[in-house]
Amino acid sequence: MNQDQGGGFTEPGGGVMDQLHVLRRRKGGSARLMAVSAVSVVLLAACGSTASGSTSGTGGSSAQTSSGSVTFGGISTFTGSSASFGPELMAGCYTAVDLINKAGGILGHQASCIPINTNGDPADAVPAVSKAIAIDHLSGVLGPGGTATATAPLLEAAGITMLADSGDSAFNKTTDTYFWRITPPDSAGGLALAAWGYEHGCKTGVAVFSNTTTAQTSVPTLLSGFKRLGGTMALNFQLVPDSSTYESQVARVIAAHPQCIFTEADPQTDATFLSEFKQLNNGQMIPIVGTEPTITTQWQKAVTGAIGASQMAKYYVGVQPYTPAQGQAWSIFNKELLANAKQIPNPSQWSSDPYSMTDYDGINIMALAMLEAKSTNPKVYNSDILSVTQPGANKVDVYSYAQGKALLAQGKQIRLVGSGGAVDFNQYHNFGGAFSGNGYTVGGSPTLVGVVSAAVIKGLSS
Repeated sequence: MNQDQGGGFTEPGGGVMDQLHVLRRRKGGSARLMAVSAVSVVLLAACGSTASGSTSGTGGSSAQTSSGSVTFGGISTFTGSSASFGPELMAGCYTAVDLINKAGGILGHQASCIPINTNGDPADAVPAVSKAIAIDHLSGVLGPGGTATATAPLLEAAGITMLADSGDSAFNKTTDTYFWRITPPDSAGGLALAAWGYEHGCKTGVAVFSNTTTAQTSVPTLLSGFKRLGGTMALNFQLVPDSSTYESQVARVIAAHPQCIFTEADPQTDATFLSEFKQLNNGQMIPIVGTEPTITTQWQKAVTGAIGASQMAKYYVGVQPYTPAQGQAWSIFNKELLANAKQIPNPSQWSSDPYSMTDYDGINIMALAMLEAKSTNPKVYNSDILSVTQPGANKVDVYSYAQGKALLAQGKQIRLVGSGGAVDFNQYHNFGGAFSGNGYTVGGSPTLVGVVSAAVIKGLSS
């Protein structure tokens, strides 16, 4: 197969990817502690009714006074191998509440963000979220992500609105009242991987994913989508993370003669595997198509060190939800983000990050719904999430909390178009979207290689 310098493939043309235009989960995961979660739901049901009780005269819940803070929780991973997910989320949260407070707050309250560390493990996530529900008087949360199957039931029972980034397919047709997914599910990500690889010349691939629950969530639709397109997945195996060598697995991959490697693993695991692949394959790489968690500084540095900057630039593409870093809403977000280096170290790293952008949008969605409902109580404002996100003939598009607040005060109907674009929830409180293919230059700068349209994803899933 021919390779070019734009992410490792020469586009063949034709097929469903005629809609791919060349431009530039947090994964899901099944809980390992559902029994613990079920017990906690029972214990927290009464607690939740107290923590988010009846509205006050100013529209706030009983958890706040007229001068108290509206508290948003950021449920994510702040430690361990996925520790970058937490700061990524909080960058969006801090930026949103700063602008909300500059616009006069929410119904007389200042807004604030608190981190809730899951450590990427249901065993740690359940007590952390339970504690936050019990004592932090949450008005809403960003997340949960990879521990959602364990922690979302706790928040649902407590009546706390979630603007979630979980990719777990268990929520594809959720009936939960308080769960709203603002990023595409991992099942869509698997289809995007398949479409990108196949339509860029990879007809025979191998799936090399970590054996962790979160890494495996994209695999079923990757396999089904690749097969539907006409591709052959020669191998599909799971790597035990952080082994000292993967030579036996690498030998099997080389013997299968694939045209690309689909992957998701932690930085060290993929670095070891790909380094050994290059060594045993006479110093040559083949195209690598990674999931969203491979598009991190840690993964880039580890794998670049293993295979070399020129090989990384030539052969790697990572696929993630597409949110173009442009437009009025993004400019407002980015200006405030860059001005907040005190709370957000190296804020520019999040300027074009799709999850920081959509987390920022998530806070604004909840805040505007509170204004619409005249209450900071999630049991009251939750139904107004649709009021401020759905399109309508008489609605005015707004691009910031301040704009929305001003128009709502005039009795106008609004739709928020956020930094990541408009969010149009379906009947399952899910939102789809396009995916981008992202690479790096030899110097390590990120590049946008192309976009897999939402129509392509929908076509493969139908």
